[in-house]
Amino acid sequence: MNRNPHVAVVGATGAVGIEMIKTLEKRHFPVGQLTLLASARSVGKKLKFRGEEITVKELTKDSFSGIDIALFSAGGSISKEFAPAAVKAGCVVVDNSSAFRMDPQVPLVVPEINAGDVRLHQGIIANPNCTTAITLMALYPLHQAFGCKRIFAASYQAVSGTGAKALAELERQVDQIVHGQPVTREVYPHQIAFNVLPHVDSFLPSGYTKEEMKMENEGRKIMHHPNFHASVTCVRVPVYRAHSVAVNAEFEKPVTVESAREVLRNAPGLQVVDDPARNQYPLPLYLAEQYDCAVGRVRKDCAMENGLAFWVAGDQLLKGAALNAVQIAEELLKA
Repeated sequence: MNRNPHVAVVGATGAVGIEMIKTLEKRHFPVGQLTLLASARSVGKKLKFRGEEITVKELTKDSFSGIDIALFSAGGSISKEFAPAAVKAGCVVVDNSSAFRMDPQVPLVVPEINAGDVRLHQGIIANPNCTTAITLMALYPLHQAFGCKRIFAASYQAVSGTGAKALAELERQVDQIVHGQPVTREVYPHQIAFNVLPHVDSFLPSGYTKEEMKMENEGRKIMHHPNFHASVTCVRVPVYRAHSVAVNAEFEKPVTVESAREVLRNAPGLQVVDDPARNQYPLPLYLAEQYDCAVGRVRKDCAMENGLAFWVAGDQLLKGAALNAVQIAEELLKA
């Protein structure tokens, strides 16, 4: 791999694409050249990188000649259509969609957990689901220490996970309610302002949603833990940015709050914010735009043997997407 790689960001004008560009700059990733790609309607837009303005070009199957690493964040159908063309051109794709996550030929990577899997790639590396990534930042260190059998979890997912239109919808609805106007909706099936929707992604015949099953399916692959079980309810909440997850985990070995906190304090990319007496616990408001996730409310689960309850939160546009993708690219340079 070129030590000063030519990097492309696909879906450069989207929420995650913009974060990818910012993250490459903030982490001083040694970009030799940056190419920004998006759909025809975004062509000609200019985005800043290291003080220079870079013009967005149209994504085509011929876009990848001479590019070393392509960070994709333009949705599953775009990834399926264009990632193979990028690989054919000799480019390594880091894909943020769900298109390749469960493909046995494609590593699914959270660098703090399974960085070594990067070396197994055959041209494509998948970025996990944002809620899964944030949950595993706290769960995996505990699994390493105590052996996790299963979890029950409920997510509290920010509207920015749906995209820019959802952010605008929440803002508009709050304004409509404050001014006594009728509430209009376009993005969500129900009003999201001053409400919560137990509905993220589409429903499966089982009654779970696709998002809810990602925790179990992707968790097994990332942790190399085929017997991991997760029963999850994913909930959209009227928060702008950063997802939170309430987790109840059952372990094989006995676990105390003190030993769990010690493990969590030593975990990379994770802050322990856990002093309920002083009202200190992770809040999405303060984790927005932060690289680290945070864990708190660690307590003995009173309904399970060898159980722990905890609350973990993190910026889903960063650790759940852009930051994780750039960290994978950093691992590619080490490989």
